[in-house]
Amino acid sequence: MNPNHHPDSPTLLAFSAGALAEAFAAVVIAHLDVCAQCREQLALADRIGGHLLVQQEGAPLPDDAREQLRSRVLAQGKPLPPRRRPARAQVAAGELPRTLQPYFGQRYADLRWRMLGPGIHYVRAAHVDEGHLMLLRTAPGRSVPMHTHGGTELTLILQGAYRDAIGHFAPGDVADLDSEVEHQPVTVPGVPCICVAATDAPLRFSGWMARLLQPLFKL
Repeated sequence: MNPNHHPDSPTLLAFSAGALAEAFAAVVIAHLDVCAQCREQLALADRIGGHLLVQQEGAPLPDDAREQLRSRVLAQGKPLPPRRRPARAQVAAGELPRTLQPYFGQRYADLRWRMLGPGIHYVRAAHVDEGHLMLLRTAPGRSVPMHTHGGTELTLILQGAYRDAIGHFAPGDVADLDSEVEHQPVTVPGVPCICVAATDAPLRFSGWMARLLQPLFKL
């Protein structure tokens, strides 16, 4: 898999510094699992960040700080941000990427999809401390209502594909969007498009019907 769209550099830098909200970090981790280019950029960011820490004065971190963090994260059953090229685990047909399974479950067919509109369903992740994380499944040839974003949206394509004013997004691609972007994704024919998306503020829909229903779905 060779993604053509990636997280913006500030997003990767924030991830390297541990400054991303959990929902956004989950999307970045899933992208890193399939993108060698971003793993290399992250390794560079880690080296730069480590160098800057060495130059700063102050109390040194304890030798076991990394292990303490690892223990806390593993106790929650959530994946650690990869610092090296991960050993790719084979994902069986119909299964979610392994790094997203702690948030949603193992198989798409076992999820409790809720209808958002004709041909559009979603599943919201539980137990996310910061930000909102959801899966969105859109039938082939359908369009998501035109919208902008009240804050930031980070979306990773898992299956299928869609097109919008920005370009064509296929599995592994990431759309890193802010409040300046207005778009209307339209899924391509063939198979449903399944994405995982992180947001930190409600979407802003252009159509009156979508705005009317938005409080019901809390999007």
